[in-house]
Amino acid sequence: MSFLSKQFIDVIQWTETGDAVLAWRFPMEDQEIQTGARLTVRDSQFAVFVNEGQIADVFPPGLFTLSTNTLPLLTNLLNWDKAFKSPFKSDVYFYSSRLRIDQKWGTATPIVIRDREFGAVRLRAYGIYAYRIADPRIFYQKVSGSRGIYQVADLEGQLRNTIVGRMTTAFGSANINFLDMAGSQVQLGQVMMETLRPSFTDLGLALENFVVENISLPEELQKMLDQRIAMNMLGDMNRYTQFQVAQSMPIAAANEGGGAAGIGAGLGAGMVMAQQMMNAMKPAAPPEPAAAAPAAPAQAGATKFCLNCGKPIPKPARFCPECGGAQQ
Repeated sequence: MSFLSKQFIDVIQWTETGDAVLAWRFPMEDQEIQTGARLTVRDSQFAVFVNEGQIADVFPPGLFTLSTNTLPLLTNLLNWDKAFKSPFKSDVYFYSSRLRIDQKWGTATPIVIRDREFGAVRLRAYGIYAYRIADPRIFYQKVSGSRGIYQVADLEGQLRNTIVGRMTTAFGSANINFLDMAGSQVQLGQVMMETLRPSFTDLGLALENFVVENISLPEELQKMLDQRIAMNMLGDMNRYTQFQVAQSMPIAAANEGGGAAGIGAGLGAGMVMAQQMMNAMKPAAPPEPAAAAPAAPAQAGATKFCLNCGKPIPKPARFCPECGGAQQ
């Protein structure tokens, strides 16, 4: 009588009501599947029959009449006698294989990569990706298990941390300088997708798309990069000063009296500062060699003695004024 009191299920199906659910177990409490029941598996779905914790049969999209022919593995597991058409009890799980789009990823803290130009660089990145369930058998065995419902949010943290963990390797193998990464985000997305696919496949998933939306530096490093860019943009300080003067002239012309004088004084101070910056940026000139000291002139009144007569005579004299003798 307990057998006859059970309710028999003759229609098995799942109508998804949103995007949050990846796996759903058909309710089977106090019910058994009737032989000849209809199983409806819609597009972007899989159905999995599990008997005593073991996967018996996997059904792709389609309409199936359940019998020993459509459930060969389950029939063997239960030793189902084909001549005796009795109901059977088995857990049925539906898996959504639709593409899960706009899944967000990002670095909670900066990651360190090696850059050819800057050396070690800490950067942040974020973007989106899309995946789907490709192998419900693996997904059941490794991820969802016997839970009555398994949602996208339950898997989100695992996938996001896997992505961030592979970023350092992927960005390093891309061999792209940081300054060129902004123009190579599509290439970086492709590199990331190829790097991550094995990790997704291991969970029964297929990574279909991966997008790098933005790559940036931490705030303190970004300020230093902005300063470097600003200096490179300034280039020739003379031209920059001329440009500043030209920009200030219409303002000075529009003001009279003290206003114009104040602007002129400010402009003059700005030009002085610009000139000082130019002088500071110029390379130091080598020191000039010291000039040779001029020969000291002969002291006035210096004398010597004549070689012939011995009289004192001026030191530069070549002949003695007294005796006329020649001097050395």
